[in-house]
Amino acid sequence: MPDVPHPLLQQYVKLTEFLGYTLGPSYEVALHDLTNKDRSIIAIANNHVSGREVGAPLTNMALSILKDKSYETSDYRLNYYGVSVNGKDLRSSTLFIKDSGRLIGMLCINFDDSLYRAVSNQIMGLCHPDIFVEDILSRFAAGVAPAHARPAPEKFGNSTEAVAADAISRELERLGVTAERLTSEERLQIITALETDGIFLLKGAVKDVAAGLHCSQASVYRYLSQIKNENAETR
Repeated sequence: MPDVPHPLLQQYVKLTEFLGYTLGPSYEVALHDLTNKDRSIIAIANNHVSGREVGAPLTNMALSILKDKSYETSDYRLNYYGVSVNGKDLRSSTLFIKDSGRLIGMLCINFDDSLYRAVSNQIMGLCHPDIFVEDILSRFAAGVAPAHARPAPEKFGNSTEAVAADAISRELERLGVTAERLTSEERLQIITALETDGIFLLKGAVKDVAAGLHCSQASVYRYLSQIKNENAETR
């Protein structure tokens, strides 16, 4: 296990293990140290849920939280939508670990409730037609919104390359374009979205984004400079 730079986080290492045993195998518990965003996980329990290991980077959701600084007005974020390594819906919650108001870590719990929803659907199927269970109840199971109504889910990667690649894929899909045929304006839109979501907080993200968008690293830096200048002008 890597060294824990902040003494306060040492208390959470055992808590991560304890919660993993107490909550059971459907709950993954991950402890992030924000002094190293590229290898932020310093302890993890029931990691089969997301497939990550110690040393995995921050997720897209965690990077977004760092960018929007929502942790400054809240101590936690509850029940947001994530997707497991095998594509299952997760219910995720994050505790912000602070030292004198400064965010130093995150304790995240990711709940895979697919087994419970499957049992619930079987029980409901005993007293309702299958079409009711499949088309109506499944939309509201476990409080998870329909796919079209959900915000971008949290995705879990074991490397910064995976985090960047997923973010690029999501933006390409949103624009309905392919990386091979991007215009300069489309690249600017994608890089703006990635910058807003905090992807460039990760070391090596410029290299990964350049590869994913089929352009040079120098081009990515130029786009980021343009975005910075435009943001400064609007303030």
